[in-house]
Amino acid sequence: MTEKLSDTARKTVLEPLLESGWEMVEGRDAIAKTYQFKDFTEAFAWMTRAALWAEKWNHHPEWFNVYKTVQVTLSTQDVGGLSSLDAKLARKLDSL
Repeated sequence: MTEKLSDTARKTVLEPLLESGWEMVEGRDAIAKTYQFKDFTEAFAWMTRAALWAEKWNHHPEWFNVYKTVQVTLSTQDVGGLSSLDAKLARKLDSL
């Protein structure tokens, strides 16, 4: 069972993500990041790779795509906020 991140885990897990461009979402226990690509094809290819990992881990992002920009928000609905799954998916998205 996935659990909401503790205060200690938040510092350990979220700090590196915040340093790499993720931001806390105002009014929600969530993180968000905007990715910019060369064009629509590159953005869509990245989203397809991301979708394969999201499906494999059964943890799906909220995202919005316009042309070469993809905005991603991560939060775990089952726990009502951030969990280790969000951090894991954020790290994977950054590596794609």
